[in-house]
Amino acid sequence: MAEIIYSGLTQLGAAATIAASPDAAILEKVSNPEPSMRYLVRFTAPEFTALCPLTGQPDFAHLVIDYVPGPFLVESKSLKLYLASFRNHGGFHEACTLAIAKRLVAEIAPEWLRIGGYWYPRGGIPIDIFYQTGAEPEGVWLPDQGVAPYRGRG
Repeated sequence: MAEIIYSGLTQLGAAATIAASPDAAILEKVSNPEPSMRYLVRFTAPEFTALCPLTGQPDFAHLVIDYVPGPFLVESKSLKLYLASFRNHGGFHEACTLAIAKRLVAEIAPEWLRIGGYWYPRGGIPIDIFYQTGAEPEGVWLPDQGVAPYRGRG
């Protein structure tokens, strides 16, 4: 079964480099091993980095991505490399957060997805971006994203 699920992956178990841009990054998927069950998958990226498109200064965020799988799961190493590709990408907080959501929806067709982008302040103002594909699904445990409103994020 494992050979079937993981066949065709190009990054898992192999040396891989960070793509020059999010558009160039390869985001891989695997078949959902439990398609008859509804469950939540969470990825947390507390050290996400992108660049301000005007100043080139780094912007940092704590991302929390929750999704209820449809036919596919995102392969975690490819997600890590995709998120890392934003390190040299210029984009406003809103654009980066929503681009991640749109790409995941396009690639894995989740039943439901939400993303919280908790951006650390620059210029004294934190900007938090939230998106979800629709109403919260019934019958699935949706824990709080666990990131407190900004008070030093510590």
